[in-house]
Amino acid sequence: MILVTGGAGYIGSHTCAELARAGHDFVVLDNLSNSTMDAVGRLERVVGRPVSFYAGDIRDAALLDRIFAGHEITSVLHFAGLKSVSDSVARPLAYFDNNVVGSLRLLEAMQRAGCRTLVFSSSATVYGEASRMPVREDMACAATNPYGRTKLMVEEMLGDLHRADGSWRIARLRYFNPVGAHESGLLGESPRGTPNNLMPYVAQVASGLRPRVTVYGNDYPTPDGTGVRDYVHVMDLAQGHVAALAHLAKNPGDIVLNLGTGKGTSVLEMLDAFGQASGSPIPYEVAPRRPGDVAVSFADASRASEVLRWVAHRGIEQMCSDAWRWQLASAT
Repeated sequence: MILVTGGAGYIGSHTCAELARAGHDFVVLDNLSNSTMDAVGRLERVVGRPVSFYAGDIRDAALLDRIFAGHEITSVLHFAGLKSVSDSVARPLAYFDNNVVGSLRLLEAMQRAGCRTLVFSSSATVYGEASRMPVREDMACAATNPYGRTKLMVEEMLGDLHRADGSWRIARLRYFNPVGAHESGLLGESPRGTPNNLMPYVAQVASGLRPRVTVYGNDYPTPDGTGVRDYVHVMDLAQGHVAALAHLAKNPGDIVLNLGTGKGTSVLEMLDAFGQASGSPIPYEVAPRRPGDVAVSFADASRASEVLRWVAHRGIEQMCSDAWRWQLASAT
């Protein structure tokens, strides 16, 4: 049995769908701070069976103990956490409390229960402004915002834990830019309020919910002047987590892996691809660069290929078409 924290959220719910497809049993813990029970219901439709679900917080030690006591949990996929860079700048204490203290409480509960296999949802934000491309796992980490620092602090805690007790099996997965949706149209990204990420914002513009996309900067040293990022399909990420679990089942250790495509896509290329998927051009306006934004960021994902035999297969066209299918379905 696998415990999935944050399993009702964007990446967590898609990974639950992939766990079910691979034949794994799982239980979900989510405080629904950035998701809803409707997402759990849609997940049940995708997997074709009821989902064992606990509404609660990873900082609730008593609840964690009840979950571990009530299920034979052998491993944990840890997605639960606040995830907005801009929000973390405005509310740093909330991020350190939820992301760092919450992870500590989870690890303590795992230790009490004798469960020592964890896949942690980290982020490429731990690298900060990388000095060269592509970004490799052995490059220095220098997170530039509270959100990234919380991810880095949890990673350092996991490294210290494994050095103290080699029986732990840990995978730290550093995502680049998750996008797309489940091919069924039943699962996708449903941000509350104004989307922080590009693709859900573009999808809302394409569906008429917002007037236009703001492109921050068109004077970067890139082919079309707009920022370049490594967008990876959420279902490829989900498969990466299943592959990490399979690896940890056979190999003790503490591994750090980038999950990305290894290819960069500019903002204008993304808008063009989404326009092709939706059948209409995406209106946009250009604004000045935002402080802290870098020109180019994409992964060296070769280590994930070597260690997990994992490769991101879905291209930008499928990312956009799946996201558009989800946008249409979720609007009805």
